[in-house]
Amino acid sequence: MLLRSRFGKCIGMEGSDEFAMQMFDSLARKRGMVKQVLTKEELKDFWEQLSDQGFDNRLQTFFDMVDKNADGRITSEEVKEIIALSASANKLSKIKERADEYTALIMEELDPNNLGYIELEDLEALLLQSPSEAVARSTTTHSSKLSKALSMKLAPSNDTSPLRRHWQEFLYFVEENWKRIWVMTLWISICIALFIWKFIQYRNRAVFHIMGYCVATAKGAAETLKFNMALVLLPVCRNTITWIRSKTKIGAVVPFNDNINFHKVIAAGVAVGVALHAGAHLTCDFPLLLHASDAKYEPMKPFFGDKRPPNYWWFVKGTAGWTGIVMVVLMSIAFVLAQPWFRRNKLKDTNPLKKMTGFNAFWFTHHLFAIVYALLIVHGTSLYLTKEWYKKSTWMYIAYPVFLYSCERIVRLFRSHDAVKIQKVAVYPGHVLALYMSKPTGFRYRSGQYIFINCRAVSPYEWHPFSITSAPGDNYLSVHIRTRGDWTSRLRTVFSEACRPPAEGESGLLRADLSRGITDSNARIP
Repeated sequence: MLLRSRFGKCIGMEGSDEFAMQMFDSLARKRGMVKQVLTKEELKDFWEQLSDQGFDNRLQTFFDMVDKNADGRITSEEVKEIIALSASANKLSKIKERADEYTALIMEELDPNNLGYIELEDLEALLLQSPSEAVARSTTTHSSKLSKALSMKLAPSNDTSPLRRHWQEFLYFVEENWKRIWVMTLWISICIALFIWKFIQYRNRAVFHIMGYCVATAKGAAETLKFNMALVLLPVCRNTITWIRSKTKIGAVVPFNDNINFHKVIAAGVAVGVALHAGAHLTCDFPLLLHASDAKYEPMKPFFGDKRPPNYWWFVKGTAGWTGIVMVVLMSIAFVLAQPWFRRNKLKDTNPLKKMTGFNAFWFTHHLFAIVYALLIVHGTSLYLTKEWYKKSTWMYIAYPVFLYSCERIVRLFRSHDAVKIQKVAVYPGHVLALYMSKPTGFRYRSGQYIFINCRAVSPYEWHPFSITSAPGDNYLSVHIRTRGDWTSRLRTVFSEACRPPAEGESGLLRADLSRGITDSNARIP
């Protein structure tokens, strides 16, 4: 017997499980089957249909996947499902994100009479083209990338050359990710340029004759570190990003939706810079200076004093030393607890570290960076090898990003005073909590946007984003929250205590109606 959940792996579609299970359902529905398992004979029957390379057969199979009511017509919602499934199967995430836009384009092209549906022959007109033809049409239609994805899945390719096939896949990858590619290329190029510039600068200084490439590496890494410590704040300035994305056309070339991913990439760059900078100083530069001959030490007297530092501890206890070490410790703690394994509290219950992990630990340790930035400024003004104030550039790098981020936090502080009244609550099976809240006066939003929520009964400082599930025209706000971490678990517990158990004959939900004047049972959440 073959389970439905293992059907994708059986037919070689591992990694596209959702697509494979939809295919299983359509094949079973065609045969009037309702069970979730297949016998050997039934699997053979399924495979014979799937292995038929005829375009008509494959198109009919795909059509049946989406036409779930078997009426021979596909509505706009079903078209959207086609897009999501095909984009997921072909790993085209951007197409999946813009499913609504592509749905509108396809319906406009294939349903000119606004009937609200398309039929099999209409879909065939869209798909009956090879991937190369889809690329050729890319300058004339916005739906070319979508039809390319669908054609790849349905139309058999006659191209047997692995080289051409991989080249085509590479072109699709570039077309899908070109925004990310140019941003990452620019960021890496700037980091490399800063490193080389400072490396060459110290390669030509007298200190190089004592500390060698160690000091050049440390200073090159320090320059990239200053740049990344400034840049890492910008992706989390969400109000600024929202304003730029909505008021300018920069969003056409900058992937603002990847801001958190870019924040993580920059954090990785910070980690590399810290490792090179601190490692070169602590393991190489300081020992070389301590063991240098008197003749070699002579040019270093203006920087370290007429008397040579007596021991290694002299460097550690200095302002530049202890501030650097404290920063490394604080950043290491924040970096480790930000990893998914710790942030999502995936440790076993028996692990003694479990109580020290979770979103709370991530949130509070991330705010240690206020101390880190203060120490960074002190560290940058206490350099051994740089005495002129205008060459101590750390504050120049971080001044504007810190100011911008501070303004962001002030704006959030004022916005956080928009308290709402909880009107209805439902705790669903499957660890889902539904909250219905009063809508603040003048509050406007569009479908697909999210809000940040704070519950002082859980934590007075934590704010978490959740998608708005109510329509813009509703006179209330609603969110549906899945319990996944410590904060959402405690939130669910708080509201569960206020909910009453279901009466006999009602669905198995905990529910509460907190609005004044609502006593009719019909007003309760179903």
